[in-house]
Amino acid sequence: MPFVPHTDADVRAMLDAIGVASIDDLFDEIPETLRIQQLDHVPEGLSEMDVARVMHARASEDGQPLNFIGAGAYEHHIPAAVWEITTRGEFYSAYTPYQAEASQGTLQLLYEFQTMMASLTGMEVANASLYDGGSSLAESILMAVRANRKSKSKRILLPRTVHPHYRQTITALVGNQGIQIEELDYDAETGCFDATSLPDEPGDIAALVIPYPNFFGRIEDVNTLTDWAHAHGALVIGVVNPLALALLVPPGEWGETGADIVCGEGQPLGIPLSSGGPYYGLMTCKQVFVRQMPGRIVGRTVDLDGKPGYSLTLQAREQHIRRSKATSNICTNQGLMVTASTIHMALLGAEGLRRVALACHQNTRKLLSMLTQIEGVEAVYASGNAFHEAVIRLQAPVDDVLRALAADNVIGGYSLQQHYPEMENCLLICATEMRSEADMQAYADKLARIMEMRRTPAQTAQPKTA
Repeated sequence: MPFVPHTDADVRAMLDAIGVASIDDLFDEIPETLRIQQLDHVPEGLSEMDVARVMHARASEDGQPLNFIGAGAYEHHIPAAVWEITTRGEFYSAYTPYQAEASQGTLQLLYEFQTMMASLTGMEVANASLYDGGSSLAESILMAVRANRKSKSKRILLPRTVHPHYRQTITALVGNQGIQIEELDYDAETGCFDATSLPDEPGDIAALVIPYPNFFGRIEDVNTLTDWAHAHGALVIGVVNPLALALLVPPGEWGETGADIVCGEGQPLGIPLSSGGPYYGLMTCKQVFVRQMPGRIVGRTVDLDGKPGYSLTLQAREQHIRRSKATSNICTNQGLMVTASTIHMALLGAEGLRRVALACHQNTRKLLSMLTQIEGVEAVYASGNAFHEAVIRLQAPVDDVLRALAADNVIGGYSLQQHYPEMENCLLICATEMRSEADMQAYADKLARIMEMRRTPAQTAQPKTA
């Protein structure tokens, strides 16, 4: 809504109406010793023009480089209509209040979002979103420990092929809750966890985490892993890229009975990169575990007149009746982001999402082919199934190459050696549907020139003769 400032007369009228001499009188219950007289580190207010100048300057620091990095956050095309609708007043200022049923429009949208997420993942129930992908995985682990009544342990098997930032988030959120995280290494030849290396007698396990696709873009043997986990009394947590599910078998169909809990990052569905956020986390599960699901769930019902209506069916949050028995203390509903994703998915439809996913897959394969034709560049994983990402190895220090590319306005990929020391000079690359043939050729040409310069000894400059 438009900004309409109050005049001094407006303020005086309001204070007179409630019988208060000044605004400061509204806070007279705060002891003087607790009041801050001035905020030394807060700058003076700026004019609208100056604020706009500062914001434009900060935004320009990101630049508009050719982007070939994915690693969990992806540059996708977002139809203009998505955020034009999302930022209408009806959506932009709406947030499910504690008298939730008063916001029927917001609840209906969240219900539609849940339906779409359940359909995309092949699961029975979805919640109304979480904070982000990493925290949604941590919440899924906590949920699995609560839900697996067959397990007396708090052991979680976690492949190293899960996003390293997610693994760090897990350590932060569940590390002090008695949960034992056991990391499983991957096969250097395939980039996947070797399902045949799983023990026949693993002991008591609460859950197995399966990334889909994994951080390297590889497709794990989800059917074998799911059936193995269930055979040993463990639940299965799928960590997914929702866009990939437009092409790949949904987690609800993994193995004999499907995954139990599915989580992931919703950013690929209509959310801009925005310098790192805000994004949102998604979560779905089997119906039998619904009461252990964190966050809020919107349900559809009918009123006394038989008209459809929406309500918060489950909201086992610490702010509500559950208190210390709440399923989560970090269950933020990223309402605005979910609004954009719902509109995005509605506009594209199932076929549109499939085409976007297919274009991403084809572009990444094409980029990999271009780059591996350069001397000193090789594919790390030459065979097997993959989506969205690929790994290359450079015969040069990868950080130096990335800096040289950045100087030429190209973000060349994600250095893997910072999280995987054994993958020295390896680069994770990605090309979404946003990258044209010319974009990819420009990247290949720049990388070829950099690699050539590193192979050629510097020539000693000869002095000019008269």
